[in-house]
Amino acid sequence: MSRETEFRPHRVAVLALDGLLPFELGIPHRIFGRPRDARGRLLYDVVTCSIRPPGPVRTDADFAIQVEHGPETLATADTVIVPASYELGPVFEEGVLTAELAAALAHVRRGTRLASICTGVYVLAAAGLLDGRPATTHWADADRFQRLFPHIRVDPDVLFIDDGDVLTSAGVAAGIDLCLHMVRRDHGTAVANDVARRTVVPPHRDGGQAQYIHRPVPDPQQATTTSARAWALGRLHEPIQLRDMAAQESMSVRTFTRRFREETGVSPGQWLTQQRVERARHLLESTDGSVDRVAREAGFGTAQSMRQHLQAALGVTPTAYRRTFRAEHDTAAVRR
Repeated sequence: MSRETEFRPHRVAVLALDGLLPFELGIPHRIFGRPRDARGRLLYDVVTCSIRPPGPVRTDADFAIQVEHGPETLATADTVIVPASYELGPVFEEGVLTAELAAALAHVRRGTRLASICTGVYVLAAAGLLDGRPATTHWADADRFQRLFPHIRVDPDVLFIDDGDVLTSAGVAAGIDLCLHMVRRDHGTAVANDVARRTVVPPHRDGGQAQYIHRPVPDPQQATTTSARAWALGRLHEPIQLRDMAAQESMSVRTFTRRFREETGVSPGQWLTQQRVERARHLLESTDGSVDRVAREAGFGTAQSMRQHLQAALGVTPTAYRRTFRAEHDTAAVRR
């Protein structure tokens, strides 16, 4: 069998339920519909399916969408994504699946990756797929979700949660973060960053970042921390002190720290670690430098420090991470 016939894109099935939000339905198509391999082949095959035979599905807007695939399509999926819906009925009110929805989900193969955007998490929860596991949803709905599903460990303060084979996200834009995260997990930082650039969104917002920041848009009369962040990004390989970042904005450390958290949802130290992890990932994927060298260039100083941070953030060592993504890169190079 030739390598050409061996290639099969990862199939993402998006489950369209009545009352769906068109914006959130479109997120998986936009993000997974862009990545290509070195030969220009799409890495994902994205399809939309309904829990009924092909036909119209209502949205929360003044139009319906025509869905061309029925529930049997779920059996062909490698990943199933459930976007938000405002018409979940007993799923939302009582935490139980309708017979129609249960029959549709029965098509999902064991081992299929599952993900939800916003209130789509109710479907996964009602199906019993989140019992004893961490999950998130839109911050405004988190308390109600926790009461309805007490066996789920709900975290209302994060953008998304990756629990391996099941991923959940907060509302709207957090769905973009989640889908980019899955692309990054599947194919590495370079591919995910390319998709982000084409979509004109930030390439990476860590899942642990706060989903609700009380003052997300800075008062125009007040200074921001934007310049300090740009300054720090240009010298991640150097030791960066909090007082140095504050000095870039002519603020006291206390004021800077408060303003920084208001604008980003995380502390300056947490933000620096996130950026250094991203830098390390990029270097591990795109260069042949030793782990020690990558650690220095990413600003971790030592390989041991970088190993601890990557293990905490990604669950893998630098060597294992490089092996995964460089092997894919080398295979693509051979095919060229």
